[in-house]
Amino acid sequence: MAGGGTAARVLARARHGARGAGRGRPLGPEETLGLLEASVVHQEGALLALSKPPGLPVLGHAGELSLSALLPALRRRLGLPAELQVVKAPARECSGLVLLSGCRRVTEQLQQFFSNARRRGRYPATYRAVTVGVPAEAEGKIRVGLRWQQQGDTATVLPVLAPGRRSLARKEVKNTLTCYRVLGAAGGCALLQLQPGTAFPEQLPVHLTLLLCPVLGDHKYSSRVGRVLGVPFLLPPEAAPARTQVLDEELLSRLGLSPQRLRHLPLHLHLQQLVLPQGPLCAPLPPYFLHTLRCLGLPEHQEP
Repeated sequence: MAGGGTAARVLARARHGARGAGRGRPLGPEETLGLLEASVVHQEGALLALSKPPGLPVLGHAGELSLSALLPALRRRLGLPAELQVVKAPARECSGLVLLSGCRRVTEQLQQFFSNARRRGRYPATYRAVTVGVPAEAEGKIRVGLRWQQQGDTATVLPVLAPGRRSLARKEVKNTLTCYRVLGAAGGCALLQLQPGTAFPEQLPVHLTLLLCPVLGDHKYSSRVGRVLGVPFLLPPEAAPARTQVLDEELLSRLGLSPQRLRHLPLHLHLQQLVLPQGPLCAPLPPYFLHTLRCLGLPEHQEP
């Protein structure tokens, strides 16, 4: 497939702990297009599914490289007849499945399918995450209210442990749910399966901080988990501004990272599977994610 050589080089760089798909410099439009083209995992009728690299936003700011801005060029490269619309995609910092459609009716039907599935207690999206810390229970559910709060120039998500009826009615707070299961643990880190039962931006990283197990590469919310004599505890959000994630020397050594390169470590949160009416679609774990699993001695589970 065209662009495969570029994609291979990009993925090789990502393996070494880069933020997004490249280390040292951001990818340009042509390299990103090559990566996306080489990452198609399903194409049938009006549907197209590919695996997005971490760091690529779906909707970018003015002048910023984004998936939406690249869709017209991607459509031409793939020879598709209709304009592509985003049905479902992971957040900017996550990697994983992006579901695209060339038919507005199909887009609306699938979005309604996902909403109905969550209401019935079924979880159409399955993520994989590497966490710094191991949950106390091997599986469970995280239920908490979440709300947005502006802190300077940055909007962050805050947990609300006991939201009031009025705040829920005014939609200032949303009750959220994530089901998790530990797939493996080694050396104080874990590989988790996550199935969000609700859709709220940045839900999964915030929920995992409440488990005292922040996602590896979380440079926004991991500071909310402090440690005293190796024992984790939760800090109030106002006392824990966003910063580069702090890892101990042993973990840095196992990952082959220097403190200077740590800020380039991508978020290890991957949307691996989406269940559609016709069956599941899966995206393989990206090379940097697999490299981390091997470094940490965690299982390389592929099937959700």
